[in-house]
Amino acid sequence: MSWSKLKQQLEGFLSPALAERVAYRATGYRYLLDRPGICYLAVDKKDILNMNDRSSPIRWYETEQEVRNDPDIDVPVNPEEIEAIRMETKGAVPEARLPVIARSRKNTVHAKQLMLAQAALSKSNFTAAATTFLSTSIEDSLESPDILLNILALIDRRVGKKRIVNLFGKIKAKHPAVQYFYELRRSTL
Repeated sequence: MSWSKLKQQLEGFLSPALAERVAYRATGYRYLLDRPGICYLAVDKKDILNMNDRSSPIRWYETEQEVRNDPDIDVPVNPEEIEAIRMETKGAVPEARLPVIARSRKNTVHAKQLMLAQAALSKSNFTAAATTFLSTSIEDSLESPDILLNILALIDRRVGKKRIVNLFGKIKAKHPAVQYFYELRRSTL
């Protein structure tokens, strides 16, 4: 599918409140075969979703430790995970330490997932991800580990106010780029 056709379809699904603020942009280099074009999202005429731009307001993680130590990411731990740690350690660990151990393990897994999603975004083709978004359901795009699919779903007009409000807890554990577009969409409600 050509870029202009894809852009037209994506713009057709934009939330009416964001239609004037969000733009899909692409650059291509006709004579440089070894350098692919760059696609990015702009909000209020500022490039927002472009990993190569260091002036971006979105934080891009360099290591898993940065993700683990980020105070903005809250990974909840449920009682089943604490019970699994209790069974694994056979009661040798004090009760107060069980939630700490469970949260630490879950943070490590979450950090690895975020780093993989971020790396996939830097290597991926915007056009391929946008085509996937157009052919899958909104629920699948919101639940996907792919950052770009999450963002495209959040700014979609088919996602209503109630669903946006109900996503608050899940979005806190997502990449800062997804959090940025979530807050942008919430600000228009």
